[in-house]
Amino acid sequence: MLKQRIITAVLLLAVLLPALFWPTPWPFALVVLVLLAAGAWEWGCLNGLRPAGAMACAGACLGLCLVSWSAGLVDRPLTALWLLACACWVLGGAWVLRRGVPGWPALPQPLRLVGGVLVLWMAWLAVAQARAVGINFLLSVFVLVWVADVAAYFAGRAFGLRLTQRRLAPAISPGKSWEGVWGGMVAVLLLALAWRQADAAWQASVPSLYTVLASQGGVLLVTAVLFLVAMSVAGDLLESLVKRSAGVKDSSGLLPGHGGVLDRVDALLPTLPLAMMLYCLSYP
Repeated sequence: MLKQRIITAVLLLAVLLPALFWPTPWPFALVVLVLLAAGAWEWGCLNGLRPAGAMACAGACLGLCLVSWSAGLVDRPLTALWLLACACWVLGGAWVLRRGVPGWPALPQPLRLVGGVLVLWMAWLAVAQARAVGINFLLSVFVLVWVADVAAYFAGRAFGLRLTQRRLAPAISPGKSWEGVWGGMVAVLLLALAWRQADAAWQASVPSLYTVLASQGGVLLVTAVLFLVAMSVAGDLLESLVKRSAGVKDSSGLLPGHGGVLDRVDALLPTLPLAMMLYCLSYP
């Protein structure tokens, strides 16, 4: 398993890194588009579609992204769309999580399918716009999610159930604890301060997410970072809920040793659009 994970990770990095650091944004946007279309295929499978139906789900996601690209949406300010995404993730996510695993299959299948495709489309659009802002900005969003996830894992192992005696969502993801969430938040706050200082020291030509937020005051920086970490946890829990409803451990086997695409990007799906919302509100 470890060998598979390493091989898959190396192959992914061999594609993603050159695309990310290409002088123009379009290669990275194209690579992410392919990955998220694969995620849409997984979403169709998780929600009861047969192979042909799941491929149609992937095609719908791919087509929606390509139409948006050709229409020039990547280059336009989309503040209203990101505000709508925020409302949907906060209100809709809380509603779905509150209903729990039994509530997911009770929702109409078309609603679940369309909702998933739209989430993936907005995530792709946010990635494309974030890369257009600059590599420093995009990486600062990615690293926020990765640090929150890693720190939550280690904090959960070290302190889990010692303070609250309660798991975060035992019916959805029994391994997660509140202590893990708090550990992730503390780690990301430290990351934000360090990255902000690095931007200033190196006089970065492209601001990171943390420099953007700090330009509006320290209170906003702290509040927004904590909010983004909370929403990354919500994205993780929602995907776990859907997998548990479907009775599977991974969203697919597309990434040997890692599971599926959705398993790798679940926490990024809410975080990327919300980061773009914060960017647009800070630089209207």
